[in-house]
Order: sequence, then C-alpha cells, then structure tokens
Amino acid sequence: MDRRTPGEPIVAPPPTLPTEPPPEGRMAGYGLLLITTLIWGINWPVAKYLLHELPPLTMRTLPGVFSAMMLAGLVLAKRQSLRVPRSEWGRLFLYALLMVGAWMGLMGLSLVHLPASETAILGATIPVWAVGLAWPFLGERLSMLRIVAIAMAVGGVVLLMGGDSISVSWDKLPGILYALLAALLFALGAVLSKRRPVTVRPLTGAVWQIGLGCFPVALTGLLFEHPHFGGMSTLGWALFGFCIVFQGAIGYACWFAALERLPASTAAIGTLIVPVTGVVASAISLGEPLGLPQIGALLLTVTGVAIAARS
Repeated sequence: MDRRTPGEPIVAPPPTLPTEPPPEGRMAGYGLLLITTLIWGINWPVAKYLLHELPPLTMRTLPGVFSAMMLAGLVLAKRQSLRVPRSEWGRLFLYALLMVGAWMGLMGLSLVHLPASETAILGATIPVWAVGLAWPFLGERLSMLRIVAIAMAVGGVVLLMGGDSISVSWDKLPGILYALLAALLFALGAVLSKRRPVTVRPLTGAVWQIGLGCFPVALTGLLFEHPHFGGMSTLGWALFGFCIVFQGAIGYACWFAALERLPASTAAIGTLIVPVTGVVASAISLGEPLGLPQIGALLLTVTGVAIAARS
C-alpha cells in the first residue's frame, strides 16, 4: 500500500526512494513537510471561494496545467530529464487519470455541494481506502487495526452526513458521493502504482501526471463550462495564481523534497495537518460551521488515517 498520500493528490515515487534518510536532513524535511501541508490545507477554502468566479472543472484543473509547466521548468533547471520510457506511458496516463484528473474534477464538483472544511475531511480518507484496496490488489492482510481505521473513516462520513442534527442531510449526498469517489479512485491509483510503479524520477513523474491528469479535464471545462475570465475580480485572479504557484508548483516541489529527507510513514502522518488546516482556515476565512459534527468527523478521520499509515 502507498503510505504517502495527503489530502491533495500526489504521484507515487519510484521504488528507489530511500527508506531511511540521513539524520542530518530530518529537520529540513520537517520544515518542507510543514510548508506543503499548510499550503494544501489553505487551498481548500481558496478553491471554495474561487467557485464564485469560475466553474468547478475549470477552477480545479486549469491551474494544474500551469503548475505542471512550472514544475517542468524546475526539472530542466536542475538539469534533469523529462523523458519517459515508451513502456511507461500507459501506466503513467492511467495513474494520472485516477490520482489527478478524477481527483481534481470530482473534488471540484464536491465543493459545489459541501463546505470546504467537510470536503477536506473526506479527501483525507484516501489512505484508509487504500488500506482496503491493498488486500485484493496487493495481497496485504486486512488486520483488525486496518478494519478499525476503515470503520473510523466511515464514522466520520456518517457524522458529516448528519449535519448539525441527527436526521440525515440529503442535500449533502451528491457532494459526499463525489468526494468519496474521488478518494476511492485516488486510492486505487496509489495501490496500482505500488504494484507496478512508474520508473521515473519523482519530480518528472509529478510533471507528467499533473499535466496529463489536468489537461483533458481543464479542456472539458473550457469547452462546456464556458468560464468568464473577464469577469473575475482582482482577488479571484490572486487566488487563481495561488493555486498555480503555491498549491501546485511549490507544494509539490516541497513535498518531494521532504520525501527525500523523511521516512515515508513520517511523511504520511505529517499530512494529517492538511484536513486540520483546511477545517480551521475554512472556518476563519469563509465563516463555515465548526461544530461538534465537524470536529468529531475530523478526529475520527485523522485517527483512522494515522492507524492506516502505521498498520
């Protein structure tokens, strides 16, 4: 099972990544990991606000196209190659579709129906679903701890479904289904990439997976959603730029740099900051509710992900 999945989508590093990084790089790794998780957490309310100015598919994936271009420039600046062996393209495109295209598009649709805080919590369940999928695809035993992790994630979903009362909030159902499908498809991509990894450098893989995943969805949005860029506000353009530069380029660059300095399990646990930051930032910036259902769902999800990452 891939244990390196945060609340925002990543691409699986190749199997040559060291499991025991040198101690002298640990502190730098923690700093880079903190930057990544804070950026990705803050991006949830940013994306929710941008829905007032752009339709969901365009808003979520068009910045990713530009982010891929920026990361490509970084790869070339480091004198690394963007070349991918011909035999790897099929897997690369499949993983891009599952872990980037489906994730970005479906989460954008989920934000239409759910507060950003609740979408962030549901997105953070990826490692839990990966635990379940690792059993049939990788032959990993479904231990009691892993069953508990899945049960806690399901409990978090039930709490969010109930809203502020015991009765079920059916108006949230489409958003919950979109988010869970996005998390499930991402987890499937992570498990498949663990079974048959793409043997390219991590940053090169990120460039191609982000680009290949975002471009077709962004093109679909431009053709069918008819976004009006001329009507965007100054703040809207600033947040659009944030998604390109910070959430995409800087976030991924820091993430892969952190993976080079930290054990994978440590990085996985560290990404629990993402939903926490997303919930708090959404409450502060958007005035979204932060009551017992949201706090309870956050605690259940974070604990379940921690168990899944360690089991």
